[in-house]
Amino acid sequence: MKWLGIDIAKRKFDLAVLDKGKIRSKVFENTPTGHETLLAWLAAHGHQLEELHACMEATSQYYEKLAIFLHDAGIRVSVINPLQIKAFGESRLSRQKTDRADAALIAHFAEQQSPPLWHPAPREIRELQRLLARLEAVQQMRVQEQNRAYEAEGEALESVGRTLAHLKAEEETLRKRIREHIDQHPHLSEQHALLTSIPGVGEQVSSHFMAWLRPERFDDARQAVAFVGLSPKHRQSGDSVRGKTRLSKVGHARLRKILYLPAMSAIRYNSAAKAIAERLKASGKTGKVVIGAVMRKMIHWMFGVLKSGQPFNPDLALAK
Repeated sequence: MKWLGIDIAKRKFDLAVLDKGKIRSKVFENTPTGHETLLAWLAAHGHQLEELHACMEATSQYYEKLAIFLHDAGIRVSVINPLQIKAFGESRLSRQKTDRADAALIAHFAEQQSPPLWHPAPREIRELQRLLARLEAVQQMRVQEQNRAYEAEGEALESVGRTLAHLKAEEETLRKRIREHIDQHPHLSEQHALLTSIPGVGEQVSSHFMAWLRPERFDDARQAVAFVGLSPKHRQSGDSVRGKTRLSKVGHARLRKILYLPAMSAIRYNSAAKAIAERLKASGKTGKVVIGAVMRKMIHWMFGVLKSGQPFNPDLALAK
């Protein structure tokens, strides 16, 4: 097996080919033409596609097109959490921090760890992810314009007003497009109905769960919880270190943020969530700990309704 370490960026990517302990490096444009050039370069250097295993970090959305291209070309692909590479580099006492050095580090990580293979999501899921990412970007732009309104005056303020109106209209268009996209695909529509049968789970949580937390991606709900960064992080060592248990927060920060308010709503309107919250409060747990526990439970419940194909049953949820 030959290992390809890829350090991806918006406009280019650095490649490191690890073959029998030797590294060969090359830089390519992160464009369709650059991807084709990569395949030609690999062939010119005698590399057979079936003997290659490419590894890259899950960096924003920059990795996706290249990962899909390599997968479709017949190359094994792994997409990993950047924190794993950071920890691996620290364990090797790496001192260099360049794109070329990072690509080589990723190649060595792949060789030593043999990370699990990555498979692209179905086309309709990738489109849902893109729509949700675009909606988030527009929402962020609207917040920025709202902040500018506090300082603007006169014609500048009028310009901010026009921009805000346009962004608000675009948000509504994107939300409508997301609903239409889900309705156009029967299996997504069925999943949406199952997810929203859980009190506290609305359109936003449902669409994000379908986009990034599909059950087929994980062996069980605990892995999905870890992906979001909601697993408890314990601090205990010897007889002296007894730190507070906190959320690991090593995961998808956006999903954690999206789940926060729905968890608070679930505590009010979901009898199963309310029972969990009351039990934890009675044992002296703080508000944040309670909300974190409910957020974890919500992922378990969403995972469960999709696995079973049955709507949420609060009595069954309380029995577990």
